[in-house]
Amino acid sequence: MERTKNTDQEPLENDKQTTLEQPQAIRTVKRTKHSQFRQWSVLTSNCVLVAPCGMNCAICSAYLALKHDAKAKGIKMIHCLGCRPRNKNCAWLRKQCPQLSSGEISFCYECKTFPCKRLNAIDERYKTHFRMSMIDNLNFIKKYGMEKFLEEQEKSWKCKKCGAMICCHNELCFNCDLEKLRNRKQKYRWSED
Repeated sequence: MERTKNTDQEPLENDKQTTLEQPQAIRTVKRTKHSQFRQWSVLTSNCVLVAPCGMNCAICSAYLALKHDAKAKGIKMIHCLGCRPRNKNCAWLRKQCPQLSSGEISFCYECKTFPCKRLNAIDERYKTHFRMSMIDNLNFIKKYGMEKFLEEQEKSWKCKKCGAMICCHNELCFNCDLEKLRNRKQKYRWSED
């Protein structure tokens, strides 16, 4: 297919399907030009940040510390690209899960034993300390799909001041609340009362 003048509706060369080496829920996305392509890019990069266990790495303190270069701003925190981008698939479950290790499943909800004992334990810890549920996330993705999940995550975890994502581990925005974070003794807990 030869290219003609650029228009928003014009497909990229050969109108190829882009296949991601990622979960079944996000594998095939059609590429188009300009605004549609930018929307695809944002969706794809955000999809890659959802770990098999249901953790949205985009709201994880380690990811946000890296993204906002917290270390250079004098805040000592663990930093990470996210589970899938660093080929770990799942920092908490992969080594103990043969289905994840072998690539047999992409999300824990695809497993016959969902939710397993290990996922239940992590989920309970996150519900208790961080006000989120990985199992609820996975059930939502299974029922409504990745795009709707990411839309809901953005609404739920959006900073009211600047619009960036807030951290699930400490309820802080790494754009607006760096001074609060710097002064906190426990960087990985919600408000210290």
